[in-house]
Amino acid sequence: MLMVDEFFGHLGDIQTLPGREISAADVADADLLLVRSVTSVDRSLLDGSTVSFVGSATIGTDHVDRDYLAEQGICFAHAPGCNANAVVQYVLSVVSNLQPDWLNRTFGIVGCGNVGGRLYNSLQSLGVSCLVYDPFLSEADNPHLVDFKTLLGADIICLHTPLTSDGPHPTKHLFDAETLASLREDTLLINGGRGPVIDNDALYKLLESGSRLSVALDVWEPEPAINCRLLEHILIATPHIAGYSREGKIRGTWMLAEAFNNWRPDIGFDQALSKTVIDQGAITEVSGGNLSELILAAYNVADDDRRMRRAIEAALAGEIGSVAEAFDLLRKEYPQRHEFANYRAGVPDALKSQAQLLGFS
Repeated sequence: MLMVDEFFGHLGDIQTLPGREISAADVADADLLLVRSVTSVDRSLLDGSTVSFVGSATIGTDHVDRDYLAEQGICFAHAPGCNANAVVQYVLSVVSNLQPDWLNRTFGIVGCGNVGGRLYNSLQSLGVSCLVYDPFLSEADNPHLVDFKTLLGADIICLHTPLTSDGPHPTKHLFDAETLASLREDTLLINGGRGPVIDNDALYKLLESGSRLSVALDVWEPEPAINCRLLEHILIATPHIAGYSREGKIRGTWMLAEAFNNWRPDIGFDQALSKTVIDQGAITEVSGGNLSELILAAYNVADDDRRMRRAIEAALAGEIGSVAEAFDLLRKEYPQRHEFANYRAGVPDALKSQAQLLGFS
């Protein structure tokens, strides 16, 4: 988590640990617990501890037992929208690689919250056709809402839902064997949300059977011990890094600090810091003859795909530990990546307005 010392260091000693290895003994005497999505926060971790504030620098909260925290009077905060820009830019990099004519395609967006809504707004500003499925919205919220079956007819389907297993509209295995088999084989399916929204076993069986469905996965079922046989059939494969921009990570820490400041204003952080800390990246010149070339010049997800495949191959060959360890190491050592706002676009005049709409300087 970036900038933790800057925002929280004045409160006391900070101990950093690998997220999957945090134990009850580690947090027994802690006052604050700051995590990301790989740490399960529940009774087994916190019972008997002195933790009074839990912050997750993530959009999703399926790794946190919020009912337990409420029962114990533990303040909880997360960071919805902190990395929405980064995930949208991930999607645009994927489509720029796999379908460079994406401006003329119809996008289906499943889940139109922080990330899906940001993607929808970006596409709409460019005049791209969109279909939206989100059972928690009404036509007053979004004029392009359709039923689930209609959405499945889109050319490019992007998944941005939280992971839920109960309630009126559970998302776990929303894309099950039946749904996956109903997709046209020229569809591009992108999951940048939560892995189990797609039944990965069913997806593997479909692709193994010869389906020509195009798939890009940033999230998997399960993680980190992913199905390597499925990986062989995925066109763009990345290790849950869609939201891993420098700005998104810092924004997540900043949002937790603001939540803590609201909870304990007597010992909050320096408000002036928030005005400068997120936008410290240098402006870099990038160019392209069209919008896809410009996007890939700023961020080419194919580089992440190559790194992941090399690491998994090394793990399978017994060179760098297990597949799960390789997956986590890819995330831990992910190279610094900036959002489009840190790039000045050198493009033909006809593309300048489009570049600005996507955030380029």
